[in-house]
Amino acid sequence: MVKRSCPSCGPEPGGEEKKGRGNPISVQLFPPELVEHIISFLPVRDVVALGQTCHYFREVCDTEGVWRRICRRLSPRLREQGSGVRPWKRAAILNYTKGLYFQAFGGRRRCLSKSVAPLLAHGYRRFLPTKDHVFILDYVGTLFFFKNALVSSTLGQIQWKRACRYVVLCRGAKDFASDPRCDTVYRKYLYVLATREQLGVAGTTGSRACDCVEVYLQSSGQRVFKMTFHHSMSFKQIVLVGQETQRALLLLTEEGKIYSLVVNETQLDQPRSYTVQLALRKVSHCLPHLRVACMASNQSSTVYITDQGGVYFEVHTPGVYRDLFGTLQAFDPLDQQMPLALSLPAKILFCALGYNHLGLVDEFGRIFMQGNNRYGQLGTGDKMDRGEPTQVHYLQRPIALWCGLNHSLVLSQGLDFSKELLGCGCGAGGRLPGWPKGSASFVKLHVKVPLCACSLCSTRECLYMLSSHDIEHHPAYRDLPASRVVGNPEPSPGAGAPQDPGGTAQACEEYLSQIHSCPTLQDRMEKMKEIVGWMPLMAAQKDFFWEALDMLQTAAGGVGEGPPTPDS
Repeated sequence: MVKRSCPSCGPEPGGEEKKGRGNPISVQLFPPELVEHIISFLPVRDVVALGQTCHYFREVCDTEGVWRRICRRLSPRLREQGSGVRPWKRAAILNYTKGLYFQAFGGRRRCLSKSVAPLLAHGYRRFLPTKDHVFILDYVGTLFFFKNALVSSTLGQIQWKRACRYVVLCRGAKDFASDPRCDTVYRKYLYVLATREQLGVAGTTGSRACDCVEVYLQSSGQRVFKMTFHHSMSFKQIVLVGQETQRALLLLTEEGKIYSLVVNETQLDQPRSYTVQLALRKVSHCLPHLRVACMASNQSSTVYITDQGGVYFEVHTPGVYRDLFGTLQAFDPLDQQMPLALSLPAKILFCALGYNHLGLVDEFGRIFMQGNNRYGQLGTGDKMDRGEPTQVHYLQRPIALWCGLNHSLVLSQGLDFSKELLGCGCGAGGRLPGWPKGSASFVKLHVKVPLCACSLCSTRECLYMLSSHDIEHHPAYRDLPASRVVGNPEPSPGAGAPQDPGGTAQACEEYLSQIHSCPTLQDRMEKMKEIVGWMPLMAAQKDFFWEALDMLQTAAGGVGEGPPTPDS
């Protein structure tokens, strides 16, 4: 028998020869290639755990040789190792953590399910559900077409049960988009921004890489239209805005400029050829110094975020303009492309745009909401509209933010690195699992969130979560300076340390006043559940308080139907 000991920890006490046993042999005496080969057979979770035991195994488990073997075992068809500083480790973790999870709202069975995972996919970068299917883009530009198993619901509607098989729709894709409305019924076509090799002009040899937009039918994956741009034009993002007959395609170049063209979707399936005009959007024409980093859109408005964190709006209808800004004073129906700047206290990193409300996340991890609040979809604790960005103080550093028709979702991570899904707004149709009556504040939803979830999307029938961990994607949030923390004003010269850092005592007093204003015991219980969801507690602590409140509420029964008494 051979007894092995960790070289960094030294020999085991009492390591002298024992009867029937040989001298202890260090693992370091084995050839490094043999140790790496043995470790590569372990599951990824065990490799990470083994690397945390000692310095020696930390170095061995972090070598590219180990991760190269693991990557080839996870994805045997993956020929390229990807890119980055640690390409094999990044590729292995991307493929180990990739997954598309969903939870259907209708029916009695409400559990999280996982779709089929293509072996050809190199991680999951983006996804988009349509009327019948789901499309996923991986990190090497392959767009997958997930076909669903359809089942009939009790209401006679066709709902999908799971993604049972997949097809490669196209390769060389950069981005894709469909009808920006929340209802997937309208998503008939899929617009794919891709790079294709084009033959050279007459008299020349070779080919050139040109960007193009290809249009596919979402129902069958058949390509019905294609437009190719000049080789000098290079784009990185595409979004849609407008009606079907006047569908505007907005294209973001690598230099941060916005170009647009208009197509008529009702004529895309007709076999004919015509030319469309590509024009510079007004936001890039009037503000040429701006460099747009990303954009988001719905049917009647568009948001542009610059590389400096500025936010500019385009609103095309007076109704949505009133919902977002509370007035029609500056709305010009004859100049709908005029960009409107939002006044914000810090640099904005990303946003989520709903039908008539907006969510913004700044560099300090703060969440700002703006727009219509009829159903409480802003999460401010009331149902008052906000004509300017308003901070949601009890939420910080979200992983993802999503705004729907009349509700909002936030994917957050607790202090124990567990992830949870919070939601607010209308709860009809089961869109806020566990809160059928909805909530005017963000509350924890009854959804089991995958450990590596990174993005989410909600439709009328289903909640989707995409899982894929990229080791090169580090949190970009900064620590908020002490003088800018809410409830912690900048101390004056000669003053001592602040007595209430973060405004905790003030927030607790406000919570107590809200509970006291509730007329019945039932209302007080519900308000207390909401307040627990607001507090920055660990996931296990929140679950404990919610379970305890449910038990107290069940034990109370019908008590509390009348006005509160002095003893209550």
